Amino acid sequence: MRGSGYAELCCATNFSFLRGASQPEEIVFTAKNLGLSGLGVCDRNSLAGVVRAHVAADTAELRMVTGVRLCFVDGSPEILCWPIDREAYGRLTRLLTIGNRRAPKGECHLRLEDLLAQGPGFVVAPIANRLENRTNLSALKTTLEALLAVFGQQVRLAVALTYGASDRRFLLQMMELADACGLNILAVNDVLYHEAARRPLQDIVSCIRLHETLESAGRKLEANAERYLKTYEEMEQLFHDCPEALTESLRILDEINFSLSELRYDYPQEEIASGLSPQQELARLAEEGAQIRYPEGVPESVRESIAYELNLIEELDYAPYFLTVYDIVRFARSRNILCQGRGSAANSVVCFCIGITEVDPKRAGLLFERFISPERKEPPDIDVDFEHERREEVIQYIYQKYGRERAGLAATVITYRSRSALREVAKVFGLSEDAAGALSGTIWGRSSRGGNAEQVREAGLDPQEAVVAQVLKYAKELIGFPRHLSQHVGGFVITQGRLDEVVPVMNAAMEDRTTIEWDKDDLESLGLLKIDVLALGMLTAIRKALELLRKDYDRDLTIASLPAEEAEVYDMICRADTLGVFQIESRAQMSMLPRLRPRSFYDLVIEVAIVRPGPIQGDMVHPYLRRRQKKEAVNFPKEELRDVLGKTLGVPLFQEQAMKIAIVAAGFTPGEADRLRRAMATFRRVGTIKTFQDKMVNGMVDRGYEKEFAERCFKQIEGFGEYGFPESHAASFALLVYASCWLKARYPDVFCAAMLNSQPLGFYAPAQLVRDAREHGVDVREVDINLSSWDAVLEPDAQAWRRLHPRHKEMQGTIKSDHAVRLGFRSVKGLAEADMEKLVAVRGRGYDSVRDLWLRTGLSRSVIAKLAEADAFRSLGLDRRAALWAAQGLEAGGAAERLPLFDQANLHELRPEPDVHLPPMLPGEHVMADYQSLTLSLKGHPVGFVRKSLAQSCVILCDDLKDLRAGRKVSVAGLVLVRQRPGSAKGVIFMTLEDESGIANVIVWPKCFEKYRALVLGTRFIKVTGRLQSAEGVIHVVAEHLEDMTDLLGQLSVAEFADAGLAHADEVRRPVIELAAKIQPGRGLAKLVQDVPEVAKDYADLAQKARHSLPRGRNFH
Repeated sequence: MRGSGYAELCCATNFSFLRGASQPEEIVFTAKNLGLSGLGVCDRNSLAGVVRAHVAADTAELRMVTGVRLCFVDGSPEILCWPIDREAYGRLTRLLTIGNRRAPKGECHLRLEDLLAQGPGFVVAPIANRLENRTNLSALKTTLEALLAVFGQQVRLAVALTYGASDRRFLLQMMELADACGLNILAVNDVLYHEAARRPLQDIVSCIRLHETLESAGRKLEANAERYLKTYEEMEQLFHDCPEALTESLRILDEINFSLSELRYDYPQEEIASGLSPQQELARLAEEGAQIRYPEGVPESVRESIAYELNLIEELDYAPYFLTVYDIVRFARSRNILCQGRGSAANSVVCFCIGITEVDPKRAGLLFERFISPERKEPPDIDVDFEHERREEVIQYIYQKYGRERAGLAATVITYRSRSALREVAKVFGLSEDAAGALSGTIWGRSSRGGNAEQVREAGLDPQEAVVAQVLKYAKELIGFPRHLSQHVGGFVITQGRLDEVVPVMNAAMEDRTTIEWDKDDLESLGLLKIDVLALGMLTAIRKALELLRKDYDRDLTIASLPAEEAEVYDMICRADTLGVFQIESRAQMSMLPRLRPRSFYDLVIEVAIVRPGPIQGDMVHPYLRRRQKKEAVNFPKEELRDVLGKTLGVPLFQEQAMKIAIVAAGFTPGEADRLRRAMATFRRVGTIKTFQDKMVNGMVDRGYEKEFAERCFKQIEGFGEYGFPESHAASFALLVYASCWLKARYPDVFCAAMLNSQPLGFYAPAQLVRDAREHGVDVREVDINLSSWDAVLEPDAQAWRRLHPRHKEMQGTIKSDHAVRLGFRSVKGLAEADMEKLVAVRGRGYDSVRDLWLRTGLSRSVIAKLAEADAFRSLGLDRRAALWAAQGLEAGGAAERLPLFDQANLHELRPEPDVHLPPMLPGEHVMADYQSLTLSLKGHPVGFVRKSLAQSCVILCDDLKDLRAGRKVSVAGLVLVRQRPGSAKGVIFMTLEDESGIANVIVWPKCFEKYRALVLGTRFIKVTGRLQSAEGVIHVVAEHLEDMTDLLGQLSVAEFADAGLAHADEVRRPVIELAAKIQPGRGLAKLVQDVPEVAKDYADLAQKARHSLPRGRNFH
């Protein structure tokens, strides 16, 4: 239904990055409210925002035309361009692809000739805002003539008037030009925001784009606030001299016959050698796979499920899609790349039989409708995890097979969050870089809540000051705005025809990658299919572990053939001895394990799923635990729910169970249940789950359930809106949980080496993985130029069982390790794999000096210095300082020795300079140097060196917490390993600290966090005083007071000065010697630092060095 006599066809959204100041939905719904007849979204050289606008327009029942504002690098006037049909739309997306592919990421380099080469099929309109001089007028006339020659009657002249002093004269000038060229004027307002109140934000995003402050930008900003969506009456007043310009917008609406709803996805047709149809080939693969999956005979129930799934796949014509995913998985396995399907695909028996997934959905009782529903017209979504180090091989295979014109990664819209918004807006308002950084630095992680007054004070600013208040206000408005497009973590769109005729393709930041302009939500809205080719670090670690088992233990195992359901493995899990393993290594999971006490594979499925916001928010965790611990009876209001909830003791923990409850107890059809599932998944963003409440509650009451029970069920289901796990997803992950636990329990040496060789992954840094391995009896050995490879390797060691830490005494007899782990060169910061491969290749029987290594490898002095800094020359009898001295001496004599005259010289006859006797490094210095080079040390723990000082402050060992009574006030101190702020924890911060004895878990309540925010976010070494909390084997310290202790580590270089021989070495500047020499007997370090300025400076330098040597800890959400 047409509204007024005007359609605004020139609207920029905030997907004209840092130009438009309104979301596409805001533009659309405002246009509807104003009664406009239609809308045209024309972002700058981009279609990134059109799908959102299209979906909103469908909802609002407003006519929308898809267009683009073409901006040229050859100086041609900007042109609005709308395709009139589907074929022309394909040429428009190819045009934008041409501009994108010839430009760096984020840019589009088009020339007018590129548009002209596309031929007719577009309504085009150069847009005239202001013409500063006759040259501009001439250029516009020349452009119009070129356009008329190609597009004929489809050419218009778009004119925007914004209440400038010369508006009328300008309009008359444009009317004369249009008459001279024989074309019509199109009235537009060249919209940048949906309402005038957004003008300040538009100024701000412009300043961010221009790298200006509001004060310096001046005339680079808009002159007034007129570029908002205007009513027909306002536009009529502006164009009273040319009313037909408004009518022209309606004519264009009539001429354009294209809508994004016309886009259809054609699945790639795989080549089938047998000549079978895709459906027949899929059936053949499913039958062959079933024989392999069920070697003792395929159960009748499985055959029935395969037949049901295949019929549905045929009805929906999905067979080509399944074959495409099968081919990608087949390629990966042909290259020995470990992979596994997960997510809703694990609900499919067909996916299981053809090898895409590894979980038997029949045995797990999984619901196929969670994957494909006959009632929903949406493509299935198959996620496949690949080893993170080798996924690129799979990605390049896809590009090579389908070509970049048929395959591309989906986009991810990177939006402004609190930290980035505060930083950018602060700079626009003229705050210094330091002030902007301090303000944004008070924000936790990727928060989207903006800053508050307390955080502003913490940054040293006054929240009442006018400029600061403005920064806070507009930063909140900027949150959620798109910054730029990035590539999705692995969502591939593959088409039978040209992908660049569906959506523009652009270069990614990574070499050899291309992405499209739409994200996963856009693709889902249009029914376009993607295949998620994802990276999972644990798959890399498991593959490397299995290779080490094969090489060093002669055990040829796969994930599928690992000994199943071993009691000793579950014993280890129940003790929460799970540091480093997949999914159950976090503080929350470790706290849950002693309470849930998994004893079977399905228990692991529940463990993976239960520590999630969905079950927590739905109040499902405690009822389940009470029932599992037999503190509460398991009951079912009606017997029909036993089949649905029996495995989870009457408590719904999975999305599939929520769907089954809706079907069995409330009378939903499978399709309606799936829509309920989708409402759960989009609860935060869309909030549609409430629409199902009456239907579900009333449906259950009508079938004899108590209303209170029905409402409680719905409340639990609503909790899944806070992110609940599908059972199929949890089951896929549980396979990897068990595999990683089995490796850790039986072969901690193999597990440690594989984890170190797969970094970065997981919750914990290499230092903690090494500490844990050593506690499990594994001897971990230093990096060494004569013994190490790039990766960590295993070396024979028959004494492993003798070194078990007392806390792991139960592992006696479980652990089968008889090897040590030799750290690899990959552990050393700043080394390149190619350099180290060369070092190993020419090593032969070993190097006998630093110079020998240098001459034989040709490595640079800086690379050798990095090896020396890592203390990697111990096999030569050289400690860190001696090796560094030798590396420093390479430069002087090296050039002469490399002249051709010396090519045939006997290298062993080359005489290095005489040895220099250097003062020994103190143990504490060595440890800090290790952390600086390796992020870990095998020589000691930093906290151990300052234990005496900590003890004087009543700080106890982390390991001693287990021996104390709950409720006692305690103080612990340690390096910050992990900070975690789960969304379900209502602002609570969980920290994990480590000292020389072990780890301590700390709870920081929101009020305490606000008081000590800077310490929590930035401190490397922290002291926590609080109350001990202990229940069911789970121990926490509830923080009351926090103190930064990092500067105390400055003592590591002087703490043992009394025992250090201070040899004279004028050649080596050693501040610690100078500092120690000033300490008189009976005069303590603290007193000296307080009284002697130059000593204080030296000590501050050491403390600062210590601060930068230690890792900051890892932050998780």
